[in-house]
Amino acid sequence: MTGSAPFQKTPGWLDWYAGPSKPRFKVPSGAVDAHCHIFGPGAEFPYAPERKYTPCDASKAQLFALRDHLGFARNVIVQATCHGADNRAMVDALHHSGGTARGVATVRRDIADAELKALHDAGVRGVRFNFVKRLVDFTPRDELMEIAGRIKKLGWHVVIYFEAVDLPELWDFFTALPTTVVVDHMGRPDVSKPVDGPEFALFVKFLRQHPNVWSKVICPERLSVSGPPALNGEPNAYRDVVPFARRIVETFPDRVLWGTDWPHPNLRDHMPDDGVLVDFIPHIATTTWLQRKLLVENPMRLYWPELS
Repeated sequence: MTGSAPFQKTPGWLDWYAGPSKPRFKVPSGAVDAHCHIFGPGAEFPYAPERKYTPCDASKAQLFALRDHLGFARNVIVQATCHGADNRAMVDALHHSGGTARGVATVRRDIADAELKALHDAGVRGVRFNFVKRLVDFTPRDELMEIAGRIKKLGWHVVIYFEAVDLPELWDFFTALPTTVVVDHMGRPDVSKPVDGPEFALFVKFLRQHPNVWSKVICPERLSVSGPPALNGEPNAYRDVVPFARRIVETFPDRVLWGTDWPHPNLRDHMPDDGVLVDFIPHIATTTWLQRKLLVENPMRLYWPELS
């Protein structure tokens, strides 16, 4: 699964796990994997020259096979930073999904209205603003605000990716955005700190004060200190992340989303088993009502409102 020539995968980063287990948890009918990616294949959809990393190839066919294996009905494909603002790989996957996938794009200020309309027709329903400095270069906030104003007219939302320590600095900008705002990875909390501590309390306050803000409760493999069962022998994977994700799900049940984050870019320590990640869900959404909110009702309302 190495990158197609001339794209060689960044050394030290792992390939996605090709033999995921069958989850014990059966997701509800119509469940949506609301955060996943397509990488290339590089020979067909070249990676961006300005990228900070080169991933292994991860095709639409492989993503859709994983969807079926895990028991999901739909995907939301988020544009990966390694493709920059070239959304062709993601859009190609949407076109081949038979209406079962929607997308989140990356766009620049100079995008034409006709291009935005073409993205909308393909199934794009949001744009992603990335504030993680190790992954992308800084984009001026006035440019991002201009983009947000334009995509609001299409009924799209903004997905924001940042790290917990940066929330105070970014708070005013985030709260000024004119659209629904979806936070990736719960704002990447430090799960070695108390769930009732000031840092996570600030994130909860952010959601409580701003009812247009949603959160994805995903990527325990990126947040966990305790790690998966294969590393520590514990029966419950990523147990240290559970209190944080459960707090968000139970406090804001109408504004949470879940996804695999397949194919899990930029991981060096371990590559998660996607079946194990699905089995994480009932630990954070502990009732069938919460599970339907998280996996069916909320993503359908945001990405397929015409069907919800």
